[in-house]
Amino acid sequence: MAGTILLVEDSPEAVELTRHALEECSLFGNAIIVAYDGQDAVDYMSGAGRYEGRDTADLPVVVLLDLRLPKMDGFEVLARIRSNSRTRLVPVVMLTVSNLSDDIRRAYELGANGYIIKALDYDVYHEMIIAACAYWLGINRRPY
Repeated sequence: MAGTILLVEDSPEAVELTRHALEECSLFGNAIIVAYDGQDAVDYMSGAGRYEGRDTADLPVVVLLDLRLPKMDGFEVLARIRSNSRTRLVPVVMLTVSNLSDDIRRAYELGANGYIIKALDYDVYHEMIIAACAYWLGINRRPY
């Protein structure tokens, strides 16, 4: 099923690595939207800022959300997504370098659907993204 993947990532290098893997696994013609900071992600979800006029009924298939972001961190973005009745069921997967148990626990407490720790090895990272993509785009069923 085609849909949008919202990638929230401030590192241009990580965006390119992730985009490459997502394009490889995205057999259904999914669009990839990149938000480079937390505020931009919230704006996308709410149709504000540079996304004003966007059809907000078109919700992402999945949000891949980094924790350490400019303007608004991933925890706050996640909390905002979960606090809105229109977006609260959108799958959000944390995609971060943090392996701190407090970060993992907090993400799940705020309603994350998954938590992926970025591998430092390119090939391992690539395979992780493809596996996540296969699950969230191919196997998982959304309630909307």
